[in-house]
Amino acid sequence: MSTQPAIRTDKLTKHYGNFEALVDLDLEVEQGEVFGYLGPNGAGKSTTIRTLLDLIRPTTGSASLMGLDSHRDSIEIRRNTGYLPGDLALYDKLTGKELLRYFANLRGGVDWKYVDQLSERFSSDLSRKIGDYSTGNRQKVGLIQAFMSKPRLLILDEPSTGLDPLVQQEFHSLVNEVSKDGSTVFLSSHTLSEVGRVADRVGIIRHGRMVVVETIDSLKAKAIRRIDIHFATEIPAGAFDGIDKIRSVDIDGVRAHVSFEGSVEPILRRAMEFDVLNLATAEADLEEIFLTYYHDETDGHDTRVEASA
Repeated sequence: MSTQPAIRTDKLTKHYGNFEALVDLDLEVEQGEVFGYLGPNGAGKSTTIRTLLDLIRPTTGSASLMGLDSHRDSIEIRRNTGYLPGDLALYDKLTGKELLRYFANLRGGVDWKYVDQLSERFSSDLSRKIGDYSTGNRQKVGLIQAFMSKPRLLILDEPSTGLDPLVQQEFHSLVNEVSKDGSTVFLSSHTLSEVGRVADRVGIIRHGRMVVVETIDSLKAKAIRRIDIHFATEIPAGAFDGIDKIRSVDIDGVRAHVSFEGSVEPILRRAMEFDVLNLATAEADLEEIFLTYYHDETDGHDTRVEASA
């Protein structure tokens, strides 16, 4: 297997006039990796994808996919890439199966047994016309066409749009399966739950700039956790003073609510100086980490609208 990254960008930049949709993106996604590309609507996710696939040209910078130049080798790249656009448009007068046959013929044919398996897994009725489909059923057909050629690279833009929870679960299982088989999945989303179950790493983009690339485990280590402790008697207001990485403490008589980062051990050690009746911990709050990156530094909100991205 080639040691080339599945995706590599070098200062990839896209401007629309004075609007900076993407700025100096440096990114490497390894082969066989599930990479979550996260950001609020308008952050530059779709612009990144369209530039990678040579649907639009960068203002400056370059990109390569599977060791091939995104512009010079775009046809060869598309032969080996499954793509689900965020603005999925389909031919309403064709049935689902007719549409998939059309796409399959463009690719030179696919394994129809595998198409039937995908259709069954997604509970997709391919006999109906696309125009009669709900948003979720259109999305299922879009997913089938992305996976059906068993591509080396999958680029999926907001893939769970309109899917019910059971189909989302099946989609996550499929992503894990193809990754284990060596395919790379680049999954763009504005929702943490979309990638938290399947991604090896995540990159967070805001205002067209990559602000962090982390593993899920690393993010969890930084996330805020909470512990609620019930004591037999009232404890002093400063009972947890001096402990590193505590974010907040709320003591109400015999109960303490502590938010913290890192290890819970020093908090438990301090709590055991008193008579503890019960305690409960909450899952690490990854959502707070992501919202910290999403929010605008000046007013706490990312209100930018990305007209073309």
